Amino acid sequence: MKLRVQDVEFGYTSSPTIRDVTFGVEAGDLLSIVGPNGVGKTTLLKCLNRILQPRRGAVLLDGDDLTTMARTAVARRVGYVAQRSVASRMTVYDMVLLGRIPRIGWGVGSDDLRVADAVIELLGLGELALRYADELSGGELQLVQIARALVQEPLVMLLDEPTSNLDINNQHRLMSTIQQVVRSNAIAAIMTIHDVNLAIRYANKFILMRDGAVFAAGGREVITPAAMRAVFSIEVHVGEVSGIPFLVPL
Repeated sequence: MKLRVQDVEFGYTSSPTIRDVTFGVEAGDLLSIVGPNGVGKTTLLKCLNRILQPRRGAVLLDGDDLTTMARTAVARRVGYVAQRSVASRMTVYDMVLLGRIPRIGWGVGSDDLRVADAVIELLGLGELALRYADELSGGELQLVQIARALVQEPLVMLLDEPTSNLDINNQHRLMSTIQQVVRSNAIAAIMTIHDVNLAIRYANKFILMRDGAVFAAGGREVITPAAMRAVFSIEVHVGEVSGIPFLVPL
């Protein structure tokens, strides 16, 4: 699996919100998009799965341009977890099963139930399966949203600030789960995130955005004091403890 984003541009007005965005991911990659508020991170995610239609450029998944495909066809290949979700009076199992809609024919079949069962087990949601979604904690609900995206059997998952509003324990549990899911299912994940320390601990690829464009892209080597100064206007020290890199604002 290979996703290639080439020269993507989008704007809500005549001025572009994002422009000249180019990068690529492959199976097993967890890519973090970081940058200041309002720089276009969420807009970029929405352009990758046709929630928004880019003005120009291409989003190529194994050679097929997602920007020219029907949204139902895109949904079979790309799973999306929004930054905010509304918990409904629906059981966790039914909520997860909704993710099969792009693949369901005349009705829910044994394959759909098998996939839902497997994803619920993978994410450790078995004990919550018959509970109502509006009874869950923020961390539990976030896992359910990820499960719903996974049952689509996507090649790429898009996650918009998946750790927002979670405590430190649930942040690391969720990021570890995402990392495990990406590796065990040979898919790619692209997420927006504000916590650079979480990003560099769990992701292997990064995009730093500034003024609607890609300032830097690559591995951990792009997370430097100079880059943080240019993107976030802050001085930092980049260190390492037990092989884990971290940033300390100065």
